[in-house]
Amino acid sequence: MKFATLAILASSLASSVSAHYIFTNINGNKNAVRQPVNNSPVTSVTAAGVRCNSAATASDVVTVAAGASLTFGLDNTLYHQGPAAIYLAKAPSDVKSWDGSGTVWFKIAEWGATFNPFTFTDANLSSLSFKIPSSISAGQYLVRAEQIGLHVAGSPQFYVSCGQIQVTGGGSANPSKVAIPGYASASDPGLTVNIYNPVPTSYKVPGPAVFSG
Repeated sequence: MKFATLAILASSLASSVSAHYIFTNINGNKNAVRQPVNNSPVTSVTAAGVRCNSAATASDVVTVAAGASLTFGLDNTLYHQGPAAIYLAKAPSDVKSWDGSGTVWFKIAEWGATFNPFTFTDANLSSLSFKIPSSISAGQYLVRAEQIGLHVAGSPQFYVSCGQIQVTGGGSANPSKVAIPGYASASDPGLTVNIYNPVPTSYKVPGPAVFSG
């Protein structure tokens, strides 16, 4: 089983070397996502680009009720083996002109690993669907989608995009927050792991715990 898993992972790597991708839309709306300049990954967890990928702007804001679901769509498929996560950050005013800097981010969803055989739960998805916590306060938020490609051992690749949403309803929850960059270090075991040899028997997604609200 171990050797079969290694073969599957190696085959996936060989077929996906050039399978880069970007998150392009929220619920089908491309104008609400700050589109990266290309589909290449950010290669450092400490780089400013790991927050939203680029300094692009977006013209729309998608309205969603607290407790409802959203979907981040891609221009490709999540071929690369690695975890995924969704983060939120509440804008102090107009989200369209805010860069998301500061200790303002909290994680609301993640896709980790399963074992026997080892794989990541987001593998081969063409979108990431998640729920907006019902207890967070109303207002405008940046929503950040992240997938970390771990197919090159020791050289994680960060595929990230930020979208713009308006949350209605909700409550007054105040989740613990992190800064991005700053939410994970380059030495995080979830980034330095070799997923081929030895095949992991446990895995923790980098970053803070999920706030479900």
